[in-house]
Amino acid sequence: MNLKHFRRLTIRNLLSHIGILVVFTLLTHLLYAEEQPSMLDTIEGKGEPPTGEILEYFEKAKGYLSVPEGEGPFGSVILIHEWNGLVERVKQVADSLAKEGYIALAADLYSGRIGTNREENIALVREVRADEQTLIDNLNAAVNYLKSRTDSNGTVATIGWCFGGGVALTFGMGGEQHEGTAIFYGQLLDDPERLASIHHEIHGTFAGQDRNPSVEQVENFVEALRKAGIPNDIHVYDPVQHGFWLYVERDLETNQEPAEHAWGRLQDFLQRVLQSEQNEGNE
Repeated sequence: MNLKHFRRLTIRNLLSHIGILVVFTLLTHLLYAEEQPSMLDTIEGKGEPPTGEILEYFEKAKGYLSVPEGEGPFGSVILIHEWNGLVERVKQVADSLAKEGYIALAADLYSGRIGTNREENIALVREVRADEQTLIDNLNAAVNYLKSRTDSNGTVATIGWCFGGGVALTFGMGGEQHEGTAIFYGQLLDDPERLASIHHEIHGTFAGQDRNPSVEQVENFVEALRKAGIPNDIHVYDPVQHGFWLYVERDLETNQEPAEHAWGRLQDFLQRVLQSEQNEGNE
Protein backbone atom coordinates (compact mmCIF):
# COMPACT_ATOMS: atom_id res chain seq x y z
CA MET A 1 0.00 0.00 0.00
CA ASN A 2 1.52 3.35 -0.98
CA LEU A 3 1.44 6.47 1.21
CA LYS A 4 -1.19 8.20 -0.94
CA HIS A 5 -3.57 5.26 -0.58
CA PHE A 6 -2.95 5.16 3.18
CA ARG A 7 -3.84 8.83 3.59
CA ARG A 8 -7.03 8.35 1.57
CA LEU A 9 -8.14 5.51 3.87
CA THR A 10 -7.25 7.51 6.95
CA ILE A 11 -9.32 10.50 5.86
CA ARG A 12 -12.17 8.19 4.92
CA ASN A 13 -12.08 6.56 8.36
CA LEU A 14 -11.90 9.93 10.02
CA LEU A 15 -14.97 11.19 8.15
CA SER A 16 -16.79 8.00 9.06
CA HIS A 17 -16.04 8.51 12.76
CA ILE A 18 -17.14 12.15 12.57
CA GLY A 19 -20.40 11.07 10.96
CA ILE A 20 -21.04 8.55 13.73
CA LEU A 21 -20.27 11.18 16.37
CA VAL A 22 -22.71 13.68 14.80
CA VAL A 23 -25.47 11.09 14.65
CA PHE A 24 -24.82 10.06 18.26
CA THR A 25 -24.91 13.70 19.40
CA LEU A 26 -28.21 14.31 17.61
CA LEU A 27 -29.76 11.16 19.06
CA THR A 28 -28.58 12.11 22.55
CA HIS A 29 -30.09 15.57 22.14
CA LEU A 30 -33.40 14.13 20.99
CA LEU A 31 -33.52 11.63 23.83
CA TYR A 32 -32.68 14.37 26.34
CA ALA A 33 -35.40 16.59 24.89
CA GLU A 34 -37.91 13.77 25.35
CA GLU A 35 -36.82 13.36 28.98
CA GLN A 36 -37.06 17.11 29.63
CA PRO A 37 -40.44 18.44 28.42
CA SER A 38 -40.46 22.16 27.74
CA MET A 39 -42.97 24.65 29.10
CA LEU A 40 -44.82 24.48 25.78
CA ASP A 41 -45.06 20.70 26.11
CA THR A 42 -46.42 21.15 29.62
CA ILE A 43 -49.19 23.59 28.74
CA GLU A 44 -50.15 21.45 25.73
CA GLY A 45 -50.87 18.51 28.04
CA LYS A 46 -47.62 16.62 27.36
CA GLY A 47 -46.02 17.19 30.76
CA GLU A 48 -44.71 14.46 33.00
CA PRO A 49 -45.99 13.67 36.52
CA PRO A 50 -44.81 16.29 39.04
CA THR A 51 -41.41 15.60 40.59
CA GLY A 52 -41.26 18.30 43.27
CA GLU A 53 -42.32 18.15 46.89
CA ILE A 54 -45.26 19.20 49.05
CA LEU A 55 -44.42 22.19 51.26
CA GLU A 56 -46.50 23.21 54.30
CA TYR A 57 -45.45 26.85 54.35
CA PHE A 58 -48.55 28.43 55.98
CA GLU A 59 -51.06 26.94 58.43
CA LYS A 60 -52.89 24.13 56.55
CA ALA A 61 -51.62 25.15 53.12
CA LYS A 62 -50.06 22.32 51.14
CA GLY A 63 -48.02 24.09 48.48
CA TYR A 64 -45.87 22.48 45.84
CA LEU A 65 -42.16 23.29 45.56
CA SER A 66 -39.89 22.66 42.58
CA VAL A 67 -36.23 23.70 42.70
CA PRO A 68 -33.62 24.07 39.93
CA GLU A 69 -30.48 21.98 39.84
CA GLY A 70 -27.34 23.73 41.10
CA GLU A 71 -26.48 26.05 43.94
CA GLY A 72 -27.97 29.29 42.61
CA PRO A 73 -28.67 31.94 43.58
CA PHE A 74 -32.01 31.79 41.77
CA GLY A 75 -34.98 34.09 41.40
CA SER A 76 -38.28 32.73 42.71
CA VAL A 77 -41.81 32.50 41.32
CA ILE A 78 -45.05 32.00 43.23
CA LEU A 79 -47.76 30.33 41.13
CA ILE A 80 -51.37 31.12 42.11
CA HIS A 81 -53.88 28.51 40.98
CA GLU A 82 -57.23 28.88 39.23
CA TRP A 83 -60.62 28.61 40.95
CA ASN A 84 -60.48 24.82 41.29
CA GLY A 85 -57.29 24.69 43.36
CA LEU A 86 -53.73 23.42 43.13
CA VAL A 87 -54.16 20.81 40.40
CA GLU A 88 -51.50 18.74 38.61
CA ARG A 89 -51.15 21.09 35.62
CA VAL A 90 -50.04 23.96 37.89
CA LYS A 91 -47.50 21.66 39.55
CA GLN A 92 -46.18 20.68 36.11
CA VAL A 93 -45.78 24.37 35.24
CA ALA A 94 -43.80 24.79 38.48
CA ASP A 95 -41.50 21.96 37.36
CA SER A 96 -41.03 23.63 33.97
CA LEU A 97 -40.14 26.94 35.62
CA ALA A 98 -37.60 25.13 37.80
CA LYS A 99 -36.00 23.77 34.61
CA GLU A 100 -35.81 27.38 33.43
CA GLY A 101 -33.77 28.20 36.53
CA TYR A 102 -36.38 29.54 38.99
CA ILE A 103 -37.40 28.33 42.43
CA ALA A 104 -41.10 27.70 41.88
CA LEU A 105 -43.63 27.53 44.72
CA ALA A 106 -47.21 26.77 43.70
CA ALA A 107 -49.25 28.31 46.49
CA ASP A 108 -52.26 26.56 48.02
CA LEU A 109 -55.10 28.91 48.94
CA TYR A 110 -57.60 26.13 49.69
CA SER A 111 -55.79 24.17 52.44
CA GLY A 112 -55.29 21.16 50.21
CA ARG A 113 -58.83 21.07 48.81
CA ILE A 114 -59.67 20.74 45.11
CA GLY A 115 -63.00 21.74 43.55
CA THR A 116 -64.54 19.10 41.32
CA ASN A 117 -67.41 21.11 39.79
CA ARG A 118 -68.59 24.68 39.26
CA GLU A 119 -70.52 24.86 42.55
CA GLU A 120 -67.57 23.66 44.62
CA ASN A 121 -65.20 26.04 42.83
CA ILE A 122 -67.46 29.03 43.45
CA ALA A 123 -67.79 28.10 47.13
CA LEU A 124 -64.01 27.87 47.55
CA VAL A 125 -63.44 31.21 45.81
CA ARG A 126 -66.05 32.94 47.99
CA GLU A 127 -64.58 31.46 51.15
CA VAL A 128 -61.06 32.70 50.35
CA ARG A 129 -62.15 36.10 49.09
CA ALA A 130 -64.25 36.66 52.23
CA ASP A 131 -61.08 36.58 54.34
CA GLU A 132 -58.65 38.69 52.36
CA GLN A 133 -56.23 39.12 55.26
CA THR A 134 -55.63 35.36 55.47
CA LEU A 135 -55.18 35.33 51.71
CA ILE A 136 -52.49 38.03 51.99
CA ASP A 137 -50.88 36.28 54.98
CA ASN A 138 -50.71 33.04 53.00
CA LEU A 139 -48.81 34.64 50.12
CA ASN A 140 -46.68 36.74 52.49
CA ALA A 141 -45.54 33.47 54.06
CA ALA A 142 -44.67 32.16 50.60
CA VAL A 143 -42.60 35.27 49.81
CA ASN A 144 -40.78 35.14 53.14
CA TYR A 145 -40.03 31.43 52.74
CA LEU A 146 -38.58 31.95 49.26
CA LYS A 147 -36.47 34.95 50.22
CA SER A 148 -35.06 33.10 53.23
CA ARG A 149 -33.70 30.20 51.18
CA THR A 150 -29.91 30.06 50.86
CA ASP A 151 -30.22 29.40 47.10
CA SER A 152 -32.45 32.47 46.56
CA ASN A 153 -31.21 35.77 45.12
CA GLY A 154 -33.92 37.58 47.10
CA THR A 155 -36.26 38.36 44.21
CA VAL A 156 -39.82 37.03 43.84
CA ALA A 157 -42.54 37.36 41.20
CA THR A 158 -46.09 36.03 41.16
CA ILE A 159 -48.03 34.40 38.32
CA GLY A 160 -51.77 33.84 38.56
CA TRP A 161 -54.44 32.46 36.24
CA CYS A 162 -58.11 33.52 36.26
CA PHE A 163 -59.04 33.57 39.98
CA GLY A 164 -55.32 33.42 40.68
CA GLY A 165 -54.67 36.35 38.36
CA GLY A 166 -57.02 38.53 40.36
CA VAL A 167 -55.40 37.30 43.57
CA ALA A 168 -51.97 38.17 42.19
CA LEU A 169 -53.15 41.73 41.54
CA THR A 170 -54.63 42.00 45.03
CA PHE A 171 -51.38 40.75 46.51
CA GLY A 172 -49.39 43.17 44.39
CA MET A 173 -51.27 46.02 46.06
CA GLY A 174 -51.22 44.78 49.65
CA GLY A 175 -48.60 42.08 50.17
CA GLU A 176 -44.94 41.80 51.04
CA GLN A 177 -42.46 43.49 48.72
CA HIS A 178 -41.91 41.49 45.55
CA GLU A 179 -40.56 42.31 42.14
CA GLY A 180 -43.28 41.51 39.61
CA THR A 181 -46.88 40.40 39.02
CA ALA A 182 -48.00 38.38 35.99
CA ILE A 183 -51.75 38.17 35.39
CA PHE A 184 -53.35 35.69 33.03
CA TYR A 185 -56.99 36.71 32.40
CA GLY A 186 -57.74 37.63 36.01
CA GLN A 187 -60.09 40.12 37.67
CA LEU A 188 -58.89 43.68 37.10
CA LEU A 189 -59.22 47.19 38.53
CA ASP A 190 -59.46 50.55 36.81
CA ASP A 191 -58.76 52.80 39.83
CA PRO A 192 -55.33 54.49 39.52
CA GLU A 193 -55.30 55.48 43.20
CA ARG A 194 -55.64 51.88 44.37
CA LEU A 195 -53.18 50.59 41.78
CA ALA A 196 -50.62 53.22 42.82
CA SER A 197 -49.69 51.06 45.83
CA ILE A 198 -47.97 48.65 43.41
CA HIS A 199 -44.23 49.25 43.17
CA HIS A 200 -43.18 46.87 40.41
CA GLU A 201 -43.90 45.93 36.80
CA ILE A 202 -47.23 44.35 35.83
CA HIS A 203 -47.32 41.71 33.10
CA GLY A 204 -50.70 40.87 31.58
CA THR A 205 -51.88 38.23 29.11
CA PHE A 206 -55.53 38.33 28.02
CA ALA A 207 -57.89 36.73 25.51
CA GLY A 208 -59.70 38.75 22.86
CA GLN A 209 -62.74 36.44 22.98
CA ASP A 210 -63.02 36.63 26.78
CA ARG A 211 -65.93 38.32 28.53
CA ASN A 212 -64.42 38.37 32.02
CA PRO A 213 -62.27 40.34 31.72
CA SER A 214 -63.44 41.84 28.45
CA VAL A 215 -61.16 43.72 26.07
CA GLU A 216 -62.73 46.97 27.28
CA GLN A 217 -61.91 46.09 30.89
CA VAL A 218 -58.32 45.34 29.89
CA GLU A 219 -58.06 48.68 28.12
CA ASN A 220 -59.39 50.48 31.22
CA PHE A 221 -56.87 48.59 33.35
CA VAL A 222 -54.01 49.65 31.09
CA GLU A 223 -55.14 53.27 31.22
CA ALA A 224 -55.30 53.13 35.03
CA LEU A 225 -51.79 51.64 35.19
CA ARG A 226 -50.56 54.43 32.93
CA LYS A 227 -52.12 57.10 35.16
CA ALA A 228 -50.60 55.43 38.24
CA GLY A 229 -47.18 55.42 36.61
CA ILE A 230 -46.78 51.63 36.80
CA PRO A 231 -44.60 49.98 34.15
CA ASN A 232 -46.47 47.24 32.33
CA ASP A 233 -46.49 44.80 29.44
CA ILE A 234 -50.10 44.00 28.57
CA HIS A 235 -51.10 42.00 25.52
CA VAL A 236 -54.51 40.86 24.24
CA TYR A 237 -54.49 37.84 21.92
CA ASP A 238 -57.46 38.35 19.60
CA PRO A 239 -58.42 34.83 18.44
CA VAL A 240 -58.38 32.95 21.76
CA GLN A 241 -60.78 32.21 24.58
CA HIS A 242 -60.42 32.51 28.36
CA GLY A 243 -57.97 29.96 29.73
CA PHE A 244 -56.07 29.52 26.47
CA TRP A 245 -52.54 29.47 27.92
CA LEU A 246 -52.61 26.92 30.73
CA TYR A 247 -54.59 24.38 28.67
CA VAL A 248 -53.45 24.95 25.10
CA GLU A 249 -54.68 21.53 23.96
CA ARG A 250 -58.31 22.56 24.40
CA ASP A 251 -58.03 24.20 20.96
CA LEU A 252 -54.49 23.51 19.78
CA GLU A 253 -54.89 24.98 16.30
CA THR A 254 -56.09 28.34 17.65
CA ASN A 255 -54.12 28.48 20.90
CA GLN A 256 -50.68 27.21 19.97
CA GLU A 257 -49.19 30.27 18.27
CA PRO A 258 -50.55 32.81 20.81
CA ALA A 259 -49.41 30.54 23.66
CA GLU A 260 -45.88 30.36 22.24
CA HIS A 261 -45.75 34.15 21.92
CA ALA A 262 -47.11 34.60 25.45
CA TRP A 263 -44.50 32.20 26.82
CA GLY A 264 -41.73 34.21 25.16
CA ARG A 265 -43.05 37.41 26.73
CA LEU A 266 -43.30 35.73 30.13
CA GLN A 267 -39.71 34.49 29.86
CA ASP A 268 -38.53 38.03 29.10
CA PHE A 269 -40.54 39.41 32.01
CA LEU A 270 -39.15 36.93 34.53
CA GLN A 271 -35.60 37.50 33.36
CA ARG A 272 -36.14 41.24 33.63
CA VAL A 273 -37.59 41.38 37.15
CA LEU A 274 -35.82 38.48 38.85
CA GLN A 275 -32.26 39.71 38.45
CA SER A 276 -30.98 40.75 41.88
CA GLU A 277 -28.56 43.32 40.44
CA GLN A 278 -31.42 45.20 38.81
CA ASN A 279 -33.67 45.12 41.87
CA GLU A 280 -31.34 46.15 44.69
CA GLY A 281 -33.18 49.45 44.96
CA ASN A 282 -36.49 47.65 45.60
CA GLU A 283 -35.36 45.72 48.66
